[in-house]
This record gives sequence, C-alpha cells and structure tokens, in this order.
Amino acid sequence: MPWLERLVAHRPRRRFGPSSAYLIALVLVASATAIRVVLGSGLVGVPFLTFFPAVFAAAYVGGIGPGLVALGLSTLIAWFVFIPPYRSLQIVSVSDGLSLVLFICISGAFCLAIHALQTAVQRLRVAREHEREFAQILERRIAERTTDLVLKTQELDDANKQLQAEIAERARAEAALRQAQKLEAVGQLTGGIAHDFNNLLTIIQGNLELALRRLSGREPDIANLISNAMQGAQQGCTLTHRLLAFSRQQALAPAPLDLNAVVKSMSDMIRRTLGEAIEVEVVVAAGLWRTFCDPHELEAALLNVVLNARDAMPSGGKLTVETANVYIDEDYARHHVEVTPGQYVLLAVTDTGIGMDDETSQRIFEPFFTTKEVGRGTGLGLSMVFGFVKQSRGHIKVYSEIGQGTCFKIYLPRLTDDVQQATISPAPQTAPLPGGAHTILVVEDNTEVRAFIVQVLREIGYLVYEAADAPSAQRLLAAEPAVDLLLTDVGLPGMNGRMLADAAAQDRPHLRVLYITGYTRNAIVHGGRLDPGVALLPKPFTSRDLAEKVRAALDGVGH
Repeated sequence: MPWLERLVAHRPRRRFGPSSAYLIALVLVASATAIRVVLGSGLVGVPFLTFFPAVFAAAYVGGIGPGLVALGLSTLIAWFVFIPPYRSLQIVSVSDGLSLVLFICISGAFCLAIHALQTAVQRLRVAREHEREFAQILERRIAERTTDLVLKTQELDDANKQLQAEIAERARAEAALRQAQKLEAVGQLTGGIAHDFNNLLTIIQGNLELALRRLSGREPDIANLISNAMQGAQQGCTLTHRLLAFSRQQALAPAPLDLNAVVKSMSDMIRRTLGEAIEVEVVVAAGLWRTFCDPHELEAALLNVVLNARDAMPSGGKLTVETANVYIDEDYARHHVEVTPGQYVLLAVTDTGIGMDDETSQRIFEPFFTTKEVGRGTGLGLSMVFGFVKQSRGHIKVYSEIGQGTCFKIYLPRLTDDVQQATISPAPQTAPLPGGAHTILVVEDNTEVRAFIVQVLREIGYLVYEAADAPSAQRLLAAEPAVDLLLTDVGLPGMNGRMLADAAAQDRPHLRVLYITGYTRNAIVHGGRLDPGVALLPKPFTSRDLAEKVRAALDGVGH
C-alpha cells in the first residue's frame, strides 16, 4: 500500500518518555473537556464528540497506554459531567448507555488499531533496516568477491603470460638445441670425411714431394706439373683443416694471448685486404683481459670474418673492429646453448654492408652454406670460425639487419692464470731435412701412409721398423730394445695409439712418442687441447713436417 510505504519510509517521529506521554494524554483530555464545556448545549446528544480526537491523539503520540488512560478519563468525565443525571455515575437513559458503550468500543478499537499499525510500521522499519544492512553486507561481500575475482583474474593472466613466455623460451631453446644437434651431426660427418681425406692427401702430397725431389731439377715440365699438383693438394689440406675446425676436432695449441696485440698487428693487413673503398676503424679497450687460445687460429678466424664483411660491402662502407671486457650472465646463458656464464674477452667486427635476414643468419655457420655466387666461396670460412670459437670454449653471436649491416661478436674466456707454452721456431723451407741415426718404430694401419713415412725417415738416416697394428708393434718393441721413438697413429684398430704408448712406457719410461692423426680423438685431446707432454703431427703432412716433428720429439722439445 502506498500510504503504508510512505509511512514506513517517513523519518520516525520523536518518541516521548512514559511520564511525558501520560502527561500529554491528561492535557489532551483536559483540552477536550474544556472544548466540550465551551460548546455547551450545542453538543447535547453527542457527549463524546470532543473526546474522540483526544483519545486518538494520545494513542498516536504516547502509544496504547496513554491512549487507554485518555479513554478512561474521557469516559468518566463524559459520564459524570455530560450525561444526565449530571455529576452522577448513574445512567438513566438507555441511549446514553449505548452511546457510552459505543464510545468505549470505538475508541478502544482505534487505540488497538493505532498500536497495531505502529507496531507493524516499527517492525517494517526494523526489517527494512535489516534489509539495508544485509544489502550493505551483500554489497561488501560482492565487492570483496569481485576484488578477489579481479586479483585471481590478474594472477591467471600473469600466469598465462608467464606460461606463454616459458613456452616461447622453450621453443627457442628447442630450436637452438636442434640447430646445435644438426651442427654436431654435420660436424661428426665432416670430421670423418676429413680424416679419410687427410690420409689420401698425406699419400698424394708425400709422394708428389718425393717425386719432385727425385727429379732434382731434371725434366722442368714434369716438375711444374708436380708443383701444380702439390698446390692442389695444399688446397685440399686447407679444406680439410677447415672441416676439422668446424667439427671441433683440430688440435689447438693455445697460449696466453693479448687480443689487443693481435688486432693491432693485423690492422695493416686488414686495411690492405679490404682496399681503399672500405674505411677501417680499430677500437681497442684499455685494461683488456688476456685470453687463452690458439693465436694462429684466432688470426685466421678474424681474417675470415673480415673477408666475409668485405664481400657484404661491394660498394664500400665502414668496418669496425672492437675489443672489450664483458660478462655473460646466467639469464643470457639460459637462452643460448653451450654458453657458460662468466667473464669473457669480446672481439666485435661490425660492417655497414647489405645485412642478412633471420633465415640466413641462422644458417651462416653451416658448412658449405654460402650466399655468394658459384666460384666465390666454399661456405667453410664462417664454419671454421664457429668451430674454433666453440672448441676454445667461447661463444659467437651474429646480429644483422637487411640494409643496415652485420655485427659478429666473438666471446673468448678470460685467462685466470698464467700458462706458459713452448714454441718451436720453424726451419727454413730450403734447408736440408733434419735426420739422425736413431731407431724409430712406425705404427700406421694405412699401408700407403706407412710406406711414405718409412721411406722419408730412411732417406734422412733413421733406422726404421714398421707395424700395422698395436700387437705387432708390441712384439717389435719386445724384440728391439734399441727403439728410440715410437711414431704411432692414434686411430689404430683395437688398441689405439695412446694405449700402445702407455703400455710401452711401463717397460720403457724414457721412450719418446710422436702421435700422428687425421683428426683429434679423446685419447690425446681433451676439451680441444692437447694433453700436456703430447707431441702431435696432424695429417696431412709433408716430408719436412715429418722430419722436423721427429727431430723435435727425439730432442725432447714440447715434452
């Protein structure tokens, strides 16, 4: 009902205390009596007319108690004063009695109705107050739940973003791992091919050299043909060297190295190589740490990168070679396979050439991959750089953008302690081959290579015994106690060369050993570096290489 809703919504009137309510009831009854007296005979027959409002007002203002008190006083006053016989409580007229009863019933009913209405309104107000409180509590809970939901949604979004980042990082790591595995597989294949080629090139190069020596100036035309063949064999040696470098199976001879000194010593050669159209800037860092790597291989790697930059700037440009001390943190190492956090010496080569796209950048270290036209590149230069850096426990990274240029960054580990490396001064190529009167045991499973070695050594004065495998070599060692040098291939069938040398050293601790190999094996090389005290002659080799290494091994140089 609208009126009830307005009454409930209306601000509650100020309640009076019990004494005040009863006093008001008395005042209202007195006022009604006074009004009835003033109206006088005009109200004859309706003695209770003025008392109705007083009773209703007392009940409304004070409640049922003051209302009933007002009803009782009004009844007594009207009965005693205004109903004849006056000033008497006796009722003579039946109609007056009925009027009195009717007044009492109607007034009492109105008092009860007003009380019921007030009680209902109060209960409704309490209910509405409870409803408002419940609504506020509900709103607070909804707000709290909404806040929690927003926070959980944010947490879910953060977790989803983190998951997506982890998925992306895992995808990058898997891609890098696949690339590393592909390069490793190709490296193993190229290493095996290089090993076989080294044997063939040793035979070809050695026999050509022997043939050239046998001519001794006779038949110049034939000598020229043999020299041309020697040059081709030498190019094959360079090719296998690069294959071994990529497969990380070359034997490095690392030494403490000042990278600034290497860059400065090569700066003039770099300028001459690049020509006048390319500006060269060399920026070396002060206080640069030293590194530990093979200086010759480092120079070859730098030259390969420089040549690659030259080809990327056919119309000229600028090449910058920089050095710096850097630190690779764990976060970077997590995103790059085979990278160990720590201190490194940085060699950066930056050009302003044509640049590369991402697909090309991912493949530039693969052997035989090249973007040059046919005849201008083998695709092995950067592969050799990659293999050398990885074998030196370093890291290489390429940054490139089409039309902006390319930056190669080579990271080599910082040298933390001084390591001394003995050096051998090369003999002039025109000097006679060094020989001697010592006894040498040659152990090589390849018949042609063994024949070449034996022939060269015998020609320069050595007494030579030969064996095709380790058991035959052990029998010869037992029968010939005068053997001074064991010259053995590392990759023998069954017992390898290192095992043969170790077994021989138990009976002959002073026996000199010189290893020959087409590619390095864990028997004598660990971490890409020769074991201490190991003398190695890598294949392919010339008769001079063989003679000088044998002489050095007999003299104890490098042991």
